[in-house]
Amino acid sequence: MEIAIFGKSFGEVFYDNCKQLFDYLHETGSKIYIYKPFYDFLVGEVRILPHVAGFFNTSADLPQVDMLFSIGGDGTFLQAVTFVRDSGIPVVGINSGRLGFLADISRDELPVALKEIDSGRFKVKDLSLLELTAPSNLLGEFNYALNEFAVHKQDSSSMITIHTFLNNEYLNSYWADGLIVSTPTGSTAYSLSVGGPIMHPASKGIIITPIAPHNLTVRPLVVPDDMELTLKVEGRGGKFLASLDSRSVVVDEGTELKIRKAAFSINMVERSDQSFYSTLRNKLMWGADRRN
Repeated sequence: MEIAIFGKSFGEVFYDNCKQLFDYLHETGSKIYIYKPFYDFLVGEVRILPHVAGFFNTSADLPQVDMLFSIGGDGTFLQAVTFVRDSGIPVVGINSGRLGFLADISRDELPVALKEIDSGRFKVKDLSLLELTAPSNLLGEFNYALNEFAVHKQDSSSMITIHTFLNNEYLNSYWADGLIVSTPTGSTAYSLSVGGPIMHPASKGIIITPIAPHNLTVRPLVVPDDMELTLKVEGRGGKFLASLDSRSVVVDEGTELKIRKAAFSINMVERSDQSFYSTLRNKLMWGADRRN
């Protein structure tokens, strides 16, 4: 099996697990390609010298492998998406920390999960993305988000007004600290923290969630994912922040931003005995009650 490995850095608590991972891959004869900065971290900090077939630094030099292992947290997984893009390479999220929805294979589960993946006992689920269309490619060449697109006020004082249109029909002008446009995958991320609904990853919808709206009657809205959103922002400061997952940029007010569902999706590897419902119970403590 040919595997690409992406990561950044992690704490000492994961050192032994990382060595275990590479030992297993070597024992099974896997051909490994690794993100060069991550390789340097492993050699310099973890004192691991992986046997690799090659390196990659960008999406352009990522080889067409069987799958990509993302080692870190959900933020690392989101960065791994910017490398995989529309290649169709399945992504395995290995959690080197505490809690992860995307990086959902914990340290304790790693030995069993590796054997399951090696034997083909896993599921692959499609995760939809959002595509941003804006002047001058504001956030670089990869204008896509797996979790959410958001606009925020730049300073801590006055609110901004986000004029919002659906398929060119006026919806509302949100007077708020910001607005989040989320995928079903991102429904358990930023959107959830400001009161947005939880959606099943297979749901065909887009969530529009205001951040601290001035009008208390304004609530999150779920719309079909075949609709195009247009946002026009204005405010006293003349500028605002726009972000795709963890990447953000300062934008001039009046800039027209269009968001739609992307034409491709991300393939995520999931263990056979895992499900969205078990994730809610185990990681969101869904329904936890001392009486149960």
